[in-house]
Amino acid sequence: MSKIRITKQFSFETGHALYGYDGKCKNVHGHSYKLSVTVIGTPILDHSNVKYGMVIDFSDLKKIVREEIVDQFDHATVFNKNTPHVELANELYTRGHHVILVDYQPTSENMVIDFAKKICDRLPDDIQLHSLKLQETESSFAEWFASDNL
Repeated sequence: MSKIRITKQFSFETGHALYGYDGKCKNVHGHSYKLSVTVIGTPILDHSNVKYGMVIDFSDLKKIVREEIVDQFDHATVFNKNTPHVELANELYTRGHHVILVDYQPTSENMVIDFAKKICDRLPDDIQLHSLKLQETESSFAEWFASDNL
């Protein structure tokens, strides 16, 4: 049976700041992120299975990505917890803001690596994450491919 790739797209709004950066992104700002998640597998061949013919039910993939990424990052502000931004994060948190502290610089590149790990940890054994594309703006994005990370 052929291997098939399927893709589901998501969108969410997230703020961040890049501590120590020498450009405008050192300031707290936000993006309307678009995330494309592509998995690869073999369609189910068991005629008695309600998901016959599917690699993975799009709703099952949606549940994983929503729980691990979209619901966590949507309308949150992300800061590197290993920088002085932690003080700003704590202040925002005490004022009721949704803040995420990560152990990396919250660039699209690092976020897509984080997202790949979170998704891989939740996929069924017979489904592999093929790639992620995290689009930060209309013309800027980071991509992660499993084949590049063997």
